[in-house]
Amino acid sequence: MCFSQTAVAMDTVISLLVLSTLTQLVAPDVPSPTFSAVVELMSGHSKIFSGENIRLRCSVPDGNRSRWSYLWFRGSEQLPQSGEHLVLWKARVQESGKYYCQGLRDTAVGDIRTQLSLPVEITVDGGWAILQIPRHPILVGDTLNITCRVRANPQLEEVFLYKDDVEVMRQRGPNPHFSLSILTLKDQGMYSCRASWDIDRLTRSVSSSKTSVKVLEVLSQPILEIVPNVISSEKIKLICHVQYNAPAPAPPINYFFYKNDNRLGPATSENYDLVRKAPGEYSCKAKVPQTGISRWSEPKRFGQERV
Repeated sequence: MCFSQTAVAMDTVISLLVLSTLTQLVAPDVPSPTFSAVVELMSGHSKIFSGENIRLRCSVPDGNRSRWSYLWFRGSEQLPQSGEHLVLWKARVQESGKYYCQGLRDTAVGDIRTQLSLPVEITVDGGWAILQIPRHPILVGDTLNITCRVRANPQLEEVFLYKDDVEVMRQRGPNPHFSLSILTLKDQGMYSCRASWDIDRLTRSVSSSKTSVKVLEVLSQPILEIVPNVISSEKIKLICHVQYNAPAPAPPINYFFYKNDNRLGPATSENYDLVRKAPGEYSCKAKVPQTGISRWSEPKRFGQERV
């Protein structure tokens, strides 16, 4: 009786070991994605007229020149195209949307998929005029170049630029380009344009839809976070959160931390510092030495100071 129970137990153990081995052979673990795909606009503008063409390219910068295949998505919908390039021929209005791609590679242990790329938003306009602005971030102090495109490129007589439905610029002649220099935060808003031309002794006038223009500061105002240190109860961690919008290659930022307006140590390239835990009023400053731009956080009180 005892021998029979031992034999059954041994059979069970052997069966589990065989099942575990088979599972590992049949369904191996596939490494989690460590790469991200990148979408580039290769031709055209992100805002085009219906009937025009636009080309996107997907790549995976993995450094190893691996052979990838590609999947394309518009929003959450997977598209039938699977090559490196996605071309919208004679684009239709309903093809507007945010386009993503994903890299796919076959390996000895199974398929590896990259993370989805950041989106490129494509707008296909069925009207007669579109307002085109740069895709890159627009910063305080920059010059903004705007184009009022008219379908079929007629010989324009007059072009108007509007901000929040108020006329801000007007040009006579065929030039559809506007420049707004030394931008400030007050320049952001909803922009549109109107163009007119003569045809068969009649004046034709068309208007674009509104386009949002956002103007960003190179450095946002920092926000100081004070975090208790889990390793040492005698320390606190100061974190200086800031949004840095300078285009690459951007010059480095230095961070300074203060207690009661007295600096705590030298500048650091990291946005945090560990300091001795003590009551007081703390603040931080972010500075770009190469440009001289600097911003201060609002002061933040920590603990109770003894009177």
